[in-house]
Amino acid sequence: MMRALGCLTVAATAALVAGCAASSGGGEVGTSPGISPGANGGGTSSPAPSCMPATMHTHTAGKLTVGTDSPAYEPWFVDNNPSNGKGFESAVAYAVAKQLGYAQDQVTWVTAPFNSVIAPTPKNFDFDINEVSITAKRAQAVDFSSGYYDVAQAVVALKSNKYATASSIADLHGAKLGAQVGTTSFDAINNVIKPGTTPLEYPTNNLAVQALKNGQIDGLVDDLPTGLYITAAQVAGSKIVGQLKVTGQPEQFGLVLDHGSSLTQCVTQAVDALRANGTLAKLQQKWLTTSAGAPELK
Repeated sequence: MMRALGCLTVAATAALVAGCAASSGGGEVGTSPGISPGANGGGTSSPAPSCMPATMHTHTAGKLTVGTDSPAYEPWFVDNNPSNGKGFESAVAYAVAKQLGYAQDQVTWVTAPFNSVIAPTPKNFDFDINEVSITAKRAQAVDFSSGYYDVAQAVVALKSNKYATASSIADLHGAKLGAQVGTTSFDAINNVIKPGTTPLEYPTNNLAVQALKNGQIDGLVDDLPTGLYITAAQVAGSKIVGQLKVTGQPEQFGLVLDHGSSLTQCVTQAVDALRANGTLAKLQQKWLTTSAGAPELK
């Protein structure tokens, strides 16, 4: 659906929300931009760079400087401390650093507000990790790595609702589900869940959230990060029932680099390697499925 963080001020597990995304330049609703990583920086057709600490031109020689916003929320980070390696994005950042040849003590973290990260301004980091969706518009101002996280759709319900304990898509057959019209979330209801009742569509996500609060729907379908935010900050007594398996061309989060950065291709190669060897999947399972209480609905 949409992406942002930076503007949220929520304790405990908080992630993304569509309204916040819109106010901070968030991704477009229902888009799958499919940006070619490196096309706006170190293009994939260029000769392979020398991706070693001794040859990469980082912000500080011999160090890798990583940016993220503050506060840094769970489950992306833990205890508002990006440097502890805990939480999905902290773990991904250190995995990328290791892939590039940097030890943990060679990684430095800096605060980078979301709006400044996606703006065409000089950066105080080598790459930023902050749940930033890859979009064509943003790629005009900054470079992106390839995607490190494919955004899944999730079902949110009140804990008191009978469908809150559903463990499979089949269990949701009789549920009255809702989502914002024109989004991949609404498509997921029709194309993946296929409930026995006609789903309800809402002009905005806020109205869909209000319908969930009022008990007008059994479950709200949203992207998982937004679902985590809803359960943490918007709807008391709600929970993630589960997430749907990612299919087709998903929305993706990418690492952000300065436009035209000489590091873009190296960072993209590192992300691609971590996806290929299963590291990203393992980290997602640990921090966004098990820890975040979002099991996959079969």
